[in-house]
Amino acid sequence: MIQDLSITREEIDAVDKQIVELIEKRMDLALEVAKFKQSTGKPIYDRERELQKLEKLGSMASTEFNSKIIQELFLQIMSGSRRYQYSVIGDQDHVIDDMFSSVEKLNISKDTKVVYAGVPGAFAEAAMVEYFGEDIEANNVKEFYEVAKLVSEGNADYGVLPIENSSAGFVSGIYDLLERYQLSIVGEQMIQVNQCLLGIPGTDLTAVKTVFSHPQGLMQAKEYLEDKDWKQVSMNNTALSAKKVHDDGDLTQVAIASERAAKLYGLSILNPQLNVSDNNTTRFVIVSNKREYVKSANKVSISFALSHQCGSLYNILAHFIFNNVNMTSIESIPLTGKQWEYCFFVDFEGNLGDDEVRSALKGIMAETDDFRILGCFASEK
Repeated sequence: MIQDLSITREEIDAVDKQIVELIEKRMDLALEVAKFKQSTGKPIYDRERELQKLEKLGSMASTEFNSKIIQELFLQIMSGSRRYQYSVIGDQDHVIDDMFSSVEKLNISKDTKVVYAGVPGAFAEAAMVEYFGEDIEANNVKEFYEVAKLVSEGNADYGVLPIENSSAGFVSGIYDLLERYQLSIVGEQMIQVNQCLLGIPGTDLTAVKTVFSHPQGLMQAKEYLEDKDWKQVSMNNTALSAKKVHDDGDLTQVAIASERAAKLYGLSILNPQLNVSDNNTTRFVIVSNKREYVKSANKVSISFALSHQCGSLYNILAHFIFNNVNMTSIESIPLTGKQWEYCFFVDFEGNLGDDEVRSALKGIMAETDDFRILGCFASEK
């Protein structure tokens, strides 16, 4: 005889009530464990003990299916316990303060040295002028890595690097440079990007054979270029592409660059807008070799490494959820020489002085490898 469904549901409700009461009791006990670990200097996260406990709990089940359910359930319970412990204890050992210091404002004057990659007319130059103004000592180099190197060695106070485009995504290699040269993001500047097709005056589009631009410029104009049999040649930046077309004086060559680049290098605008999107925006970051942030900053960027294991990324990102911190972007890059392991780059809203941010970072720091705060800065929305 099958039991009435309403009776079964009442029994499930009763069991669920007991589970809730027991979880709350377990959280109280977890807090006592955290207090003991804090007094003895032991870390909150003990991965080996967690794995041993999961195996033991799974062995208590009567079936293999139930064993997996119990292990999955307790994995989340233990993960939640740790987040609770981090939030209650907070950053009492001032780890964040040891990493970064806060300032009222960045030190910018007429003697400030700022470097960008490209030539006059590059979008990076526009971002530099928009952020710093004209009254600084501006320098330009060919490659992004040169920007990072000069700032890292103290030969420039700040660098300007493109990191993301609204149409084409993240700029390849920039996060690697931040890691390699140990740079901090101290600012952000958005630039509206309108990609134009430029050529020597008198250029006939039917005779064009080659188009030059930065890979991002080519990607942003991909729909326009789809029906063209032109050879696409990547350059270090868009303005340099315009300069090359000007210098070569070849009517079979065109460049994808800005309207300003056309004026600077005496080129004709053959098509005023190649963007796939009307709202094509590139996000530039301002980098420094100093570990500092302005007190009014409202965005944090971090990086960390994770092995390719089921649920590992979820457990890390849950630190944002439990601390009510809003994540704005995430990017992953395979780790060199480590198969199926990745470095993640995450941006989220907040300030390094916020208790919720510190709680989230303490948890992430303890449960990942190669953790690094890339910067805290004022975000342009």
